[in-house]
Amino acid sequence: MKTLRYMYLIIFWFVTLLCLSCGSDNTTASDDDNTTIDEYSGTASITQGRATTVTENLYPPGQRVAGVGTITATDNSVWIVPAEVNYTNSSFPLAPDLFNPDGIQFTTAAEALAAFDDDAIVEVDSDGEVITGYIFADNYFELYVNRVPVGKDAIPFTEFNSHIVKFRVSRPFTVSMKLVDWEENLGLGSEYNQGSDFYAGDGGVVAVFKNNIGNTIATTGSEWKAQTFYTSPIKDLNCVSESGTTRISSNCDTASENDGTSFFALHWQLPDTWMEEGFDTSDWPDATTYTNETIVVHNKPSYTYFTDIFDDPENDAEFIWSTNIILDNEVIVSYTIQ
Repeated sequence: MKTLRYMYLIIFWFVTLLCLSCGSDNTTASDDDNTTIDEYSGTASITQGRATTVTENLYPPGQRVAGVGTITATDNSVWIVPAEVNYTNSSFPLAPDLFNPDGIQFTTAAEALAAFDDDAIVEVDSDGEVITGYIFADNYFELYVNRVPVGKDAIPFTEFNSHIVKFRVSRPFTVSMKLVDWEENLGLGSEYNQGSDFYAGDGGVVAVFKNNIGNTIATTGSEWKAQTFYTSPIKDLNCVSESGTTRISSNCDTASENDGTSFFALHWQLPDTWMEEGFDTSDWPDATTYTNETIVVHNKPSYTYFTDIFDDPENDAEFIWSTNIILDNEVIVSYTIQ
């Protein structure tokens, strides 16, 4: 009997180990469904997890913390997130307010135009004409004209605000903007929102440019170029692809999460001369346009007070961004105005 009991025990442990082994094989197969970092074949540098905070908050009065951090990629490159910006650079002018919840709050574009201080006109060409621009950005922009800094957003994150700028320039000239969808979870492209700790958020910019007699000479639309340089959060590297210079994340999951600390981010190096007049964007993707409903501006006075400018039936400006308004967090847009 004792020998029989030992035999049963041996059989029991053998079956148990066999089942555990089968379970282990299934887990490995499931893990293989997700691309590992080593298998990624795109052109981006990859980071995973949180960045190290370098600046706690660029704008303490804001509703959300606008921090800045650094993170090291798997190829040992170091990246600033959500972007390298000139917010603390005093030589880069703040754009004058159109509607600023923490500053001046005009209720019409005509009122803002009448109150504009001509000392704030930025000179690009001394013999040029004065161009007026109206800009609403979610969240942050830096505007260059032929490499000259014309104006930066007064509020990096939220509340939502808008701006009026003036600059003297000769045509043709190139308008270039660095756009940033800010983040609270640095390096992870997300914020606390709508009950989730890791909510991806979205971006968007709309702009109108008028000549010195008030005629519209350009509005944001699909004729602009737009390229992304920072995409996050990426849950599975299988979801991203590239077609020429188009960086595609439309197949990626954008659902909010309560734990996104292990998610990935993709980074591409900005060319040093991206803001110059002669910089070639011909192979960049066309800007993707988005409706007012997608951007959700119906409840933002910084936009709705100025629909006569942004939604002029004769010259309707469209919101633009890259191909993914949720996951692409640093985007450069550019357009040459004839």
